[in-house]
Amino acid sequence: MVQINFARREICCKIVYYGPGVSGKTTNLEIIHKKVPDTSKGQLTSIATEGDRTLFFDLLPLDLGEIGGMKTKFQLYTVPGQVYYNSTRKLVLAGSDGIVFVADSGKDRMDDNIESLNNLSVNLRENGFNPETMAIVLQYNKRDLPGALPVEEMDAKLNPRKIPSFEAVAVKGEGVMATLKAVSKMVIEKMNKDLPSRPAVSVTPVAPSPEEKPVETPKPPVESAPPAPKPPEPIPPAAPPPPAPKPPEPVRRPEPRPAPLQTTHAHTHAHPHPHDSRSHPAKRSSNKAVVIAVVVAASIALAIILFLMMK
Repeated sequence: MVQINFARREICCKIVYYGPGVSGKTTNLEIIHKKVPDTSKGQLTSIATEGDRTLFFDLLPLDLGEIGGMKTKFQLYTVPGQVYYNSTRKLVLAGSDGIVFVADSGKDRMDDNIESLNNLSVNLRENGFNPETMAIVLQYNKRDLPGALPVEEMDAKLNPRKIPSFEAVAVKGEGVMATLKAVSKMVIEKMNKDLPSRPAVSVTPVAPSPEEKPVETPKPPVESAPPAPKPPEPIPPAAPPPPAPKPPEPVRRPEPRPAPLQTTHAHTHAHPHPHDSRSHPAKRSSNKAVVIAVVVAASIALAIILFLMMK
């Protein structure tokens, strides 16, 4: 998987050396690491397994071109050759951009070469790659062995697609750098062709290393946000209604007292009151009638009582 370091303007690609056990994969990486200047390589790291080991390191080539105007860097990996390390091979193969298949030229190793090449196709598909379009080169290693298989026979059995192939003697450094340069150029050409249409998810930004300062882009001024509106003040509870007014107590009026009877004297020296009954003849006759009625009523009552007593 392509990794982009925008601060350094670098694109990092992954190349995996694949092949049967003891075919020379590890030797290839050790020779490359020795020949590359210290300023262009990272530390060679080894992960040991029983009977084999996995190596990897970073490589910064100087004359292999650019991808999208950026420098290229390669991470080189090997995989364990033994069949029982297939899960590790599949894991290392994930995210690869180019493959170097290292075949053993020994006359008794052809079956191992074919088995490993078929295993490569299966693992590529399981990692989501198409073996037909993957950048792959073949290296026929150990060409110095007595009775080494002819190149024509190896091409016939291992290279039906006619992909680039190279003869090599890795322990002597022969053909090692030529193989690396060929696969690196294939990766760069493929990336330049596919990069415009490559989905964004396949590009993984890489954080800058501690010794470098990342490019700082000016940030737009941050506008202060308007103050948040104050929450509405709580409404005080309504005052309880005033108690109902008490009904007014009835006004007790004093009972009228009868006016005292005024006794009239036959002879008086005072002047009569203007409203005195004595000064009005009609009122005097009315008073006489009342007296007469009272006397008559009393007489009738007395007669009734006497009548009842006589019975």
